[in-house]
Amino acid sequence: MTINEIQDEIISEFEFFDDWMDKYDYLIELGKNLPLIDEQYKDDDHLIKGCQSRVWLHADLANAHVDFTADSDAVITKGIIALLIRVLSGHTPEEIAHADLYFIDRIGLKEHLSPTRSNGLVSMVKQMKLYGLGLAAKKDA
Repeated sequence: MTINEIQDEIISEFEFFDDWMDKYDYLIELGKNLPLIDEQYKDDDHLIKGCQSRVWLHADLANAHVDFTADSDAVITKGIIALLIRVLSGHTPEEIAHADLYFIDRIGLKEHLSPTRSNGLVSMVKQMKLYGLGLAAKKDA
């Protein structure tokens, strides 16, 4: 599936819910099902700066595709990073670096987060795109 096909799938899933309490519950459920990051990556080098909660993110390049793993100490944040991983993991570094993550606005995620969580979301997206750029450069070197 392409990044846009996955985003469209997520938009459809969120349209199923009538209110944001149900959407938060769904995010929490997604976070519970997130495969955990290896403990060795739960360090300051993998901590995303700018998040209210602690979020660790690791990217691994295998067969020209990036696989992300993550964890967070907050359930909603863990669900948010699970969504981002679902969209971006398994794609090339170039696809990740240039992805237009329109699903965030379409499901209304940003406006239903506190300002600090919204800043954290921006930081997560930025870090994932930076991994994409860095791994693309490393692959081309």
